[in-house]
Amino acid sequence: MDEKALYLKFWEKEAPVTRKVISRIPQEKSDYKPEPRSRNAREIAWLMVLEEKILVEGLEKGRIDWPEAMATPATVKEILDTYDRQHEDLTKRLHQLAQEAWAKRFPFMYAGNEVYQATGINFGWDFLFDLIHHRGQLSTYLRPMGSTVPAIYGPSADEPM
Repeated sequence: MDEKALYLKFWEKEAPVTRKVISRIPQEKSDYKPEPRSRNAREIAWLMVLEEKILVEGLEKGRIDWPEAMATPATVKEILDTYDRQHEDLTKRLHQLAQEAWAKRFPFMYAGNEVYQATGINFGWDFLFDLIHHRGQLSTYLRPMGSTVPAIYGPSADEPM
């Protein structure tokens, strides 16, 4: 299995759990954050949705452009609807990318400045691991918000496998 195929296997494996974690955010408590400096639940969920799109667009054009501002939708439904609308298309686009897009080195840009350079496959893993990190962060918000934690890599106290 080549590196692209391995990456896509993990991308596809993680997606249903990501969707499930986002779907567990109760709208009435979606502004919850455990500490004043933390992002709230909706902001984290929206970041995860945007990361997928920013990665795929970056791989296609050979440059990651991180937005300076990311206005968060007012509802969890809008976030989940956006995820549902774009994830399948983004996955298809990842599959269609030529090997060169994965092997090529290109910049990650923020506020007009190059933050660093990496290959497309390295960006892919960086973004996927960051998304998983934020999903884990968000999963710790669920019980304090009165929701349940889904099984992620094994059963949770709320959901057996």
